[in-house]
Amino acid sequence: MQLIDYTMGGLLEKWAAEIPDHEFIVYPDRDLRFTYKTFNERVDDLARGLLSIGVTRGSKVGVWAKNVPDWLTIFFASAKIGAVLVTVNTNYKSAEVAYILENADIHTMCMVNGYRDSDYVQIMYDLVPELYVCERGKMRSERFPELRNVVYIGHEKQRGMYTTTELLVRGHYDDDRALREASAQVNTHDEVNMQYTSGTTGFPKGVLLTHHNILNNGLTVGECMQYTPADRVLTCVPLFHCFGCVLSLCAVITHGSTMVMVEDFDPLKVLASVQKEKCTALYGVPTMFIAELNHPMFDMFDLSSLRTGIMAGAPCPIETLKQVMDKMYCRDIISVYGLTESSPGMTATRVTDPPEIRATTVGRSLPFVEVKVLDPETNQECPVGVQGEMCCKGYNIMKGYYKNPEATAAIIDENGFLHSGDLGVMDEQGYFRITGRIKEMIIRGGENIYPREIENFLYNMPQIESVEISGIPSPKYGEEVGAFIKVKEGQTLTEEEVKLFCRGQIARYKIPKYIFFVDSYPMTASGKIQKYKLKDLGLALLKEQGVEVI
Repeated sequence: MQLIDYTMGGLLEKWAAEIPDHEFIVYPDRDLRFTYKTFNERVDDLARGLLSIGVTRGSKVGVWAKNVPDWLTIFFASAKIGAVLVTVNTNYKSAEVAYILENADIHTMCMVNGYRDSDYVQIMYDLVPELYVCERGKMRSERFPELRNVVYIGHEKQRGMYTTTELLVRGHYDDDRALREASAQVNTHDEVNMQYTSGTTGFPKGVLLTHHNILNNGLTVGECMQYTPADRVLTCVPLFHCFGCVLSLCAVITHGSTMVMVEDFDPLKVLASVQKEKCTALYGVPTMFIAELNHPMFDMFDLSSLRTGIMAGAPCPIETLKQVMDKMYCRDIISVYGLTESSPGMTATRVTDPPEIRATTVGRSLPFVEVKVLDPETNQECPVGVQGEMCCKGYNIMKGYYKNPEATAAIIDENGFLHSGDLGVMDEQGYFRITGRIKEMIIRGGENIYPREIENFLYNMPQIESVEISGIPSPKYGEEVGAFIKVKEGQTLTEEEVKLFCRGQIARYKIPKYIFFVDSYPMTASGKIQKYKLKDLGLALLKEQGVEVI
């Protein structure tokens, strides 16, 4: 195996020419099917449509949607003209979307009508009132000076917004010359995707990933599962995460395979889709697999076509892995470890590894990636079996954080190694085990949550003197968010008031499940808060209330 130098658009065109009638993307619930050829034609139409509204090389195109068909069309169309797709978490609320619109310099925002309890259209009108009065194509936002267009993914007309349908029609009849010229300038080392990840400073950072980063990460991960064009990969993880848009999409397109889509995770739809489409691979975080295994209709479905897949995003319970391998036929299922900044895969187990290895380790380094365990204090490599920080170097390292060279320099050292913030050990055979985190990140059901971001948000409540956020163990999600709040003297505050303040402003998974009102925090002799002791404090307080969480 060798690394490839394709762009996303170039790779799509390769398969459209070589296997034009092979299915690329399938939505079983609506029997919507795109072959490589028909999808490439649709992408070209939308690319010309985007060019017609001013999207050019380097433009930031946001996508705020669940796994709808045009999410993928927008991604490839942007890639073909050298624009950068900015993924927006579907759980984001007004404050988070406003931050990304400004920080990412979004030029064109593409969005569906909403998700769960969020009305995206209304949020966008609230943030950009100029949509009501400005002519399309001439919209100027006072708050977001780079924003030029809002594109509605759907057929309905929304005041001030384009629709994907009209852009596709417009692009279908446009001259091809501008697209050919734009595509010719795109290079494999150009940025193609920007994903936002929070940091210990509390402010999300845009991770810039290139065609070379994500396609080769997909290639090597796909090789770990021995993908061929015959594989059909059931994707129910979000496309706005690297799990969906790299480990699934890029693994599929680098092998000429087929991507079977579920728009929004539903265990019954997943089971039915696997049976209907005879899927060979299934992806998910552990809670997804648990929901599928425990569904009352599980035994009604024939899953015998499955052989592999990826379980990642959170620590994998050994018993769950064994059930997935046995009851769901995924005997070759693997795990992948990494972070957005490493595109995301750093290590992975292989289908040839024994089940015990796949259940208890995160595998070995991926091909062409150098992984080391470094001493956090000295930056020297740790001996076998000695805990240190998981670090890697290779083709998969991000280009950097958008407009944030200081943060980039803080995570990539002078030797080119990316520092994960996770603690791990390596054994004599080169297998890695994750043992803890240097960072204070909380992982809830596969979602990365950074305490400082929530703390900064809660400080907007005038009653709060200080707040510390920590993870509280959860048997279902791995961790839940716990808030330890000191209330200002003379003020009062209730749990419900805190949660109400959060609703509609930050994603639901970030809203503290447990709220503790405290008079003090565990401190070091030098006066620093001992964050690691907050978890135990929270468990003790819950026990006093008669609540057992583990």
